[in-house]
Amino acid sequence: MRTAIVTGANGGIGFHTALQLAKEGAHVVLGCRDSVRGNDALKRIMAEAPNASVELASLDLSSLSSVRSFATQFKDRNASLDLLVNNAAVMALPKRTLSADGYELQFATNHLGHFLLTAELLPHLLKSSSARIVTVSSIAHRYGKLLLEDLQAEKNYEGWSAYGTSKLANLLFSFELARRLKNAGHPQMSVAAHPGVAKTNILSSGPQMGRKVLRTYVSEFFSKFLAQTDAEGALPIIYACNDPKVQNGDYYGPDGFMELTGHPKKVAAKPNASDVELAKDLWTSSESLTAAKWVI
Repeated sequence: MRTAIVTGANGGIGFHTALQLAKEGAHVVLGCRDSVRGNDALKRIMAEAPNASVELASLDLSSLSSVRSFATQFKDRNASLDLLVNNAAVMALPKRTLSADGYELQFATNHLGHFLLTAELLPHLLKSSSARIVTVSSIAHRYGKLLLEDLQAEKNYEGWSAYGTSKLANLLFSFELARRLKNAGHPQMSVAAHPGVAKTNILSSGPQMGRKVLRTYVSEFFSKFLAQTDAEGALPIIYACNDPKVQNGDYYGPDGFMELTGHPKKVAAKPNASDVELAKDLWTSSESLTAAKWVI
């Protein structure tokens, strides 16, 4: 039986990824910040898959202490880990907000939390020769601009740009991890995926909290008229988790127009997502910000 962790599994893409993995026989740990919604997700999975092996664990990706606590508890109870799905995210907060550790909340939740979580769990992942780390990015990475001198967006904050930057950071991290695993001779894989545009509740976690800007209206339009379901949006992530043709360093998304909807296929990130030097610099900065210790 494979053991899998899915962050942000209480709804949307994360829920459907966890549900499918549970249906396929994996033991799935739902890493959720909200215990009420997390318990509801667990009950929904058990209702659809009565024989599923699934458990709920408290995990707030915006808090480094929560990430460490979750990882410690997991490692104490499990000998190894086969699949880590770095999915949880917040999107386009209209006002610059800080995490408990004093970092810009989108960068903290979407990137730094997963960076530290992966580092903490990597020794267990390395015990499984077929392990995969699947990091969920977004087509929004295309308007992200990662400035090493202003990772916390102190100089110029705009909610959608900060979201795009965090999703660009996801790709830089996933690709750099893939290179480091390969260079160290490890068979484990780091893979990225994005859901296109899906009807999930993520819009309620950010853009609706303040004054709307143009990108909010555009996002609402795509979500209302062009988006696929959250179950369909989860397909590229599930593909990255399961398909035997997936290779280390790949990136998957929908095959439809502008990668908005469709079936999973290998896709290309914007060029600076593959900038090796930028990725190394981001890695170094992320190590410093999180005090993460890697054992590749």
